[in-house]
Amino acid sequence: MFKKFRNRQLPLILCVMMIAAMAFCTAGCNGGKDDAASGSGTEGSVQADGSVLGEGETMFTFTVVDEKGDEMEFEIHTDKKTVGEALLDVGLIAGEEGEYGLFVKTVNGITVDYEEDGAYWAFYIGDEYATTGVDATDIEEGASYSFKIEKA
Repeated sequence: MFKKFRNRQLPLILCVMMIAAMAFCTAGCNGGKDDAASGSGTEGSVQADGSVLGEGETMFTFTVVDEKGDEMEFEIHTDKKTVGEALLDVGLIAGEEGEYGLFVKTVNGITVDYEEDGAYWAFYIGDEYATTGVDATDIEEGASYSFKIEKA
């Protein structure tokens, strides 16, 4: 009798185990990383060129220049004080706090790794290389800011 029960239940048990394994893999096979904030390759939210992002009284333009030289421009509206705060708020940048402030590693979903290939995100105010970090740069109404991938 036990053998008959086991023979009938074995396919059901195997099916349940496979479903559980697939659910576990779907939830955990990406290394616990959420697509919106994963930490490599395409981290953070990715916005379309020409997007108007945020809410607030102050407006500035923000441009992203990737490794191929392709540009994407955004109109940012905010009540934040610094460019860094505003861009973090709308999800366009991500990075790590360091000795000199926020070290930006990801801009609009594109992550660069200085240790891997010597590339980094360079911050510009207008057409000039910034002398302050993005998190220490106060927003000026109507100004333009950008991040460009550069190699050391």
